[in-house]
Amino acid sequence: MIKITICPTCGPKSKRRTKESEGLSDAVQDEEAFKKIAVGKRTREKYIVKAEALEKELETYKLRHK
Repeated sequence: MIKITICPTCGPKSKRRTKESEGLSDAVQDEEAFKKIAVGKRTREKYIVKAEALEKELETYKLRHK
């Protein structure tokens, strides 16, 4: 998951991500990017909730049809 943080080396807001146990920062320059990131996070959360509900439904289905 990408987090918006302050870059430790240069100071502006940046997208923080990890790769192979090493932290990387990518600068985020404009408000449009922040909006797109926020929309992406909300969409991701919606799909996670739906996936969890489907997993529960599948589990109950498996229990009923054993």
